[in-house]
Amino acid sequence: MSEHVIKVKNLTKYYKLYDEHVDRMREALDPLRRKLHHDFYALKNLNFEVRKGETLGIVGKNGAGKSTLLKILTGVLTPSDGEVEVIGRVASLLELGVGFNPELTGRENVFFNGAILGFSKEEMQEKLSGVLEFADIGEYIDQPVKSYSSGMYMRLAFAVAINVDPDILIIDEALSVGDVRFQQKCFRHLKALQTQGKTIIFVTHDTGAVINFCERALWIDDGCLKAIGDAEEVCRDYMAYMTFDVETEKGVEIKEKTVKSEREHRSLLDVGMCDSFGEGAVKIKSVGLSVHGDNSLLQTFRGGQRVDFEMSLEVLGNVDIPVVGFVLSDSYGNKVFGLNTELVDCELGSFKAGSKMNVMFSFDFPFLKNGKYTFSPAVAEGTLDNHIHHHWVHDAYVVEVASDTPDARMGWYFLLQNCEVKAEVSND
Repeated sequence: MSEHVIKVKNLTKYYKLYDEHVDRMREALDPLRRKLHHDFYALKNLNFEVRKGETLGIVGKNGAGKSTLLKILTGVLTPSDGEVEVIGRVASLLELGVGFNPELTGRENVFFNGAILGFSKEEMQEKLSGVLEFADIGEYIDQPVKSYSSGMYMRLAFAVAINVDPDILIIDEALSVGDVRFQQKCFRHLKALQTQGKTIIFVTHDTGAVINFCERALWIDDGCLKAIGDAEEVCRDYMAYMTFDVETEKGVEIKEKTVKSEREHRSLLDVGMCDSFGEGAVKIKSVGLSVHGDNSLLQTFRGGQRVDFEMSLEVLGNVDIPVVGFVLSDSYGNKVFGLNTELVDCELGSFKAGSKMNVMFSFDFPFLKNGKYTFSPAVAEGTLDNHIHHHWVHDAYVVEVASDTPDARMGWYFLLQNCEVKAEVSND
């Protein structure tokens, strides 16, 4: 396992950008060699290695340089500077449109791709039945691929890639296309390739898949190598980075938008940039989720832990019967569960204008199925049957469940239990 099949050293890729098309010719013909372009760096001085038989996940926001890196590894692009060494036969699934001739039929493209990889027509004829069986697109195999849907295209491309017996398989978000049954079929086959000692590299925004499927993860941000190491640790840091809205804007890093809870000295996430609505007598200022007794905010975990969900409130007007709570929703917007002070018979008393409050819900987090979830905190006045919202904040906090337990794989979860609510008021 110590043998390296990919070595990247000081890899840089940049493009010359011109304000006007004619500037390209002017620059080429200028006797004074004046520079009329500016350089855009898609990748900057990357250094890493991939071991034989390793599965490496690559994460990063849109435009970070992930696809550019994979195109260089597959030979679609050439580096501007640095060295890339790839040992072994490479099969790749890049964005739709790369690798197939749209005018050829699916069957013809199977042989076309095989020829690119060095297989004879006779060798590809032997592999054809396996490709057709896995792709399962029926009579469309003899239609031009320009008539294919994105799902059909991906089915055929994946079927070709896995049937040419690659030493290294490189995938760029292709598995996000297509129906869920075929995606699961692909992941089952990828796991089989892992047991065969194949090297797999894939780009995805699904950090849960990276944690469960990969040994290591590589995080790219604005063309630079931000981190590489244990998949769970890298994804946890990446999720924290994305949750706290730390973005790069014109080369200037925006600081993490957090505030301090005076009572616990806990860093909470400012929700000022989130969508919200309400009458406004109470404002939710910040929220945070942490393992019970630990002040560190939590973004990725396995479920089943005792956690604290804390909300910092600012009271702008008198509220006689306040109700404070939250709703947890999955990535499709389905409400998984909710919790509020009335459900647990916690009376907060009236809120006085000018006061500030921290409300903490402590509970055993249920064993939810793997995926991303969002907390939407809220403050209302009245009862569950008759109330008005003073502040509801949509998707204020993002957390990801990534577990290898049978419950998570089956999608089961347990009801909330052993709940506590603590509140602290400070009057100015």
